[in-house]
Amino acid sequence: MGEELMQIGQVSTRIGLSLRTIRHWDEVGLVTPSARSAGGFRLYTETDVERLAFIKRLKPLDFSLDQIKELLATVDGLAQQEELSSERLEDLLGRLAMFRAATDSRLDALRHQVDSLESLSRDLKNLDTSTRSYNASQTP
Repeated sequence: MGEELMQIGQVSTRIGLSLRTIRHWDEVGLVTPSARSAGGFRLYTETDVERLAFIKRLKPLDFSLDQIKELLATVDGLAQQEELSSERLEDLLGRLAMFRAATDSRLDALRHQVDSLESLSRDLKNLDTSTRSYNASQTP
């Protein structure tokens, strides 16, 4: 039995992407629908939907479309591990390591931002509390 195919509208609703975004990602080669209907409409499998969801997770993390394309090519290449030469496998693993390092670096920067925001929030809360205490002590 074949895999269920979904139309672009179903996919859009399911993962919260606009039709325009899905079409654009198809046009730039990030995700290609697995099939087309007799009328030429894009049809997606569960695997296609998972790929779209993965791309959606990357976009707010400041990955460019070119970087996403390269990461997807790396992941796709590694999925065919049995067919790879040892040289190609090492190349892909090196690319994966570069993405991992970039991701870890971004994560460290975000952790630093969160720490700074938490510190600022505490300072503002303390200022608010001390100001309220001072005003309360000045009121007869």
